[in-house]
Amino acid sequence: MMQVSEVTWSQAEDEVAKAAFMRAYERETNALIQEVNEQTGMITELNQVWRLHDFLSARRHEIDGKYDYRYPVLVFVLARLVKEGWLDLHELDGLEPDKLTKVAALTRM
Repeated sequence: MMQVSEVTWSQAEDEVAKAAFMRAYERETNALIQEVNEQTGMITELNQVWRLHDFLSARRHEIDGKYDYRYPVLVFVLARLVKEGWLDLHELDGLEPDKLTKVAALTRM
């Protein structure tokens, strides 16, 4: 089995991974926008505004930290996106079998 430090990405794999990565990002940010739209329609007090601000700050921190497209961590990022439901494993078809196996194994952890 390959070690994380040994992972190399072909141009074709990079294209597959980048497309999947961007789809997941779009799905998650669209879900966040929808959630914010639902919440803002229910705000009636200033305290709720501050709670929304805190929620958005936390989500921004989480999303900014999660979507890291550096090759040494990309297998872990893709596995997390599959595990959280932002990607399906089949959307990574085109990656070499070792990478797909590793992503699949990491989703079960």
